[in-house]
Amino acid sequence: MEQKKLSRRLSDIECICGFRSRKFTDVNFFFSFLCSVVLFLAIYLPLGFFRGKHWMVDMFFHGGDANRSSIPYYTVFFGCWVLAALLIKLQKLHVQRKALELQLLPDDPGFVLTCATAKTILEKMNIQVANPRDFVLLDRIQRALMNLKNLGNVSAVAECLNTQAQNDEDYLSGSYITLKGFIWAIPVLGFIGTVLGLSEAIGGFGTVVKSGVDDPKELIAALGNVTGGLSTAFETTLIALVIALVCQLLMTMVLSREEHFLDECSDYCHRCLISKIRSIDLSEGL
Repeated sequence: MEQKKLSRRLSDIECICGFRSRKFTDVNFFFSFLCSVVLFLAIYLPLGFFRGKHWMVDMFFHGGDANRSSIPYYTVFFGCWVLAALLIKLQKLHVQRKALELQLLPDDPGFVLTCATAKTILEKMNIQVANPRDFVLLDRIQRALMNLKNLGNVSAVAECLNTQAQNDEDYLSGSYITLKGFIWAIPVLGFIGTVLGLSEAIGGFGTVVKSGVDDPKELIAALGNVTGGLSTAFETTLIALVIALVCQLLMTMVLSREEHFLDECSDYCHRCLISKIRSIDLSEGL
């Protein structure tokens, strides 16, 4: 039975859903946006059934008062966008880790990396994988072995692998720039909601003072509108800070997993390739 090739197109969630997959664990911007819309609806539709029954639910809607700030909706949406991107990254990272399970080198403990054996490894890699360039580890190995096969310089293999390892680390780190921007924007939105709420409260208090209300009942009712502005201020801040905290913790967890994966790739390359280099005739096998 023919062995099924490892393919990103058959495993990556972006490819499965018909979108163009970004390099390695980077996320397609439009696909993550659509996923965030789904998450946003999945949060607000169930909350709608409990609207008016608990203050913690109402603060996501601000009691349905159209005059109050809509900042919580934007805050939750940005949080959903970050969460969707991180979940996609986790799935793509799972696909990337499959390359670590491949058996590319022979079990022979006396195996030596030469130009001839490099060609054998590349052929074996192309048999097992549809496109090695789609995987962090295999792309790194392929670049190093192609240089060895074409140039015959065994001593440059370690340098090539280390250089590519640094490039991969920089690229994957750069894939978090947008997410970090979103996480930064979430508390800023909360502070904007705070300013709007305080402005509403101060303006309402000034109106009460100017009106010169003498009836205690009317005064209490007027002050109730003032406290509504304060409620808007504190609720938007609370929602934004909690969402920003959760997103930051989740991003740290995913980033830690990616860094651990890169360390595993480097360890694989050192254990299976660099340690197999010997001081031999470079023309052997040509």
